[in-house]
Parts: sequence; structure tokens; C-alpha cells
Amino acid sequence: MREVTDATFDDEVLRQPGRVVVDFWAPWCGPCKAIEPVLEELAAEHADVRFVRVDADANTRTAARFEVLSLPTVIVFADGQVRETIYGARSRKHYAKALASST
Repeated sequence: MREVTDATFDDEVLRQPGRVVVDFWAPWCGPCKAIEPVLEELAAEHADVRFVRVDADANTRTAARFEVLSLPTVIVFADGQVRETIYGARSRKHYAKALASST
């Protein structure tokens, strides 16, 4: 997944047409590491959806802007608007359902 920063977030996520899944994570976060393969699988299955990740520790401005208070937090955007927010590590089915309902 592509890394996005405070400086690139608006261009990489908010100004992109269609859906963008943003994984807010941190290097020390075990649950973040656990969901990474799940999100990578979903990314491989959904070529029409952009998947990116934001290191919440290194990009505190963006994390605060979207009220990321726990990790992992996955936010699904559609045409620059928040459609779904998922807090904590969840099952693959949960992420797939959120992605499907965000169209």
C-alpha cells in the first residue's frame, strides 16, 4: 500500500475520484500489522479502489483532522467524503462489507 503523509493527504485521498481506503497505523501497533495482509488482499481484489496508509505517529495533523484516537483506524472515502470508519482490528468480512456499502 502506498504511504501518504500530512503533506500529500489531500492530493492522494481527498482529491481522488472514486473510493480510497485509508489505513491509519503505527509501526509499534500489533493489530495494525495483523490487518495489513487483509487490506492488501482486498486491494488486490478491488483494482477500482485506491488503498493507502498513514503512519499516525509521523502524521499527527492528518490523524487529528480525522479524529483518529485508536489504532488501527480504517476510513473509506468516496469522492473525497468519509463514508465508513472502522476502529480496531476487524475481520476480513467486516472490511469487505464496509467497502461494499461505501459505493
